[in-house]
Amino acid sequence: MSQQLFDLSGQVAMVTGCSTGLGQAMAIALAQAGCNIVAIGVSDPKETVTAIEQAGQRCHVIHADLAQVNDMAKLVSEAVEAFGQLNILVNNAGIIRRADAVDFTEADWDAVMDVNIKSLFLLSQAAAKHWIGQHSKGKIINIASMLSFQGGIRVPSYTASKSGVLGLTRALANEWAKYNINVNAIAPGYMATNNTAALQADVQRNQEILARIPAERWGQPADLAGPVVFLASAASDYMHGHTMAVDGGWLAR
Repeated sequence: MSQQLFDLSGQVAMVTGCSTGLGQAMAIALAQAGCNIVAIGVSDPKETVTAIEQAGQRCHVIHADLAQVNDMAKLVSEAVEAFGQLNILVNNAGIIRRADAVDFTEADWDAVMDVNIKSLFLLSQAAAKHWIGQHSKGKIINIASMLSFQGGIRVPSYTASKSGVLGLTRALANEWAKYNINVNAIAPGYMATNNTAALQADVQRNQEILARIPAERWGQPADLAGPVVFLASAASDYMHGHTMAVDGGWLAR
């Protein structure tokens, strides 16, 4: 199989929440495959920018709190102004709040839903409008979760939002596939990131999680490099509405 299928040279990818962790790893992987990167988030992605430049690509940083952005079209416009085009959108930004469901606050519910599902939809909508208006193809890659398939414990808003990501990925694919816009998702398993620091530090929960993973280890951000490049590339042109689990075998157990 020709490696040209996975070559992203000359393309532009917008990645949200890529200062650290999964977003950082995916942004770097896309850059190594040939993309210039538009990095969106509240934190300064210095390390990410350095790694992208070391890969021979450019990075345009947009500082924005996606939960507060009223006009996502401006983010798309800025990306196009910076690089002349936009080809790929990776909706990675996400937050989590933990509490028993009976004690969960409305504020924590709204905070998680605003970032994890509302902003994802609105930014995807803005990108799709751009591509449809330009009669150009596009790739949207949403970041789902194991809790897109399962209920979880003490994370009601996160579970609701990530279940929504799986469903919305399907719904948008149903409407936009005819425009040559691929909408798919990656569902990471238990990954060693800041979001899971509490679980990793909990000796009992950590052992319970590892006992369930056939690969016998937590995932690393770099484990998403191949999947994100695949879904961004021509190799996945006939994939629409699919959520790909990258979980060390968690769902198979």
